[in-house]
Amino acid sequence: MKADIQNIEDIKLLVNTFYDRIRENELLGKIFDDIIQDRWPEHLEKMYRFWQTVLFDEHTYFGSPFPPHMHMPIEKQHFDTWIAIFSRTVDELFQGEKAERAKWQGGRMAEMFQHKIAYYKQQSGKPLA
Repeated sequence: MKADIQNIEDIKLLVNTFYDRIRENELLGKIFDDIIQDRWPEHLEKMYRFWQTVLFDEHTYFGSPFPPHMHMPIEKQHFDTWIAIFSRTVDELFQGEKAERAKWQGGRMAEMFQHKIAYYKQQSGKPLA
């Protein structure tokens, strides 16, 4: 039986494994590498803090996750691939309440980002009223 996500070390394992898979993915790898370039350590640290805040209510992430994604060249298929890789990674490594929350939160974020990006494309980048 797998353990649940319990601490920052578990979050690091999840995030590192997930982004290794993203970088290897034919659809998503180039997009992420082109945008993040040589700032992967900084990005991963930010993701550790984000998930620590989301899963443990330890407020270590301060920022707004959407703006960096606003102009990315991504659509539904990208989000579907992202959430499939994320959910599979969580399921392979963990099980339990925090693991289920991570999958739920990841799906919720993907859906919200997808709708916001579509809105910005339709509105030629005008902000939400």
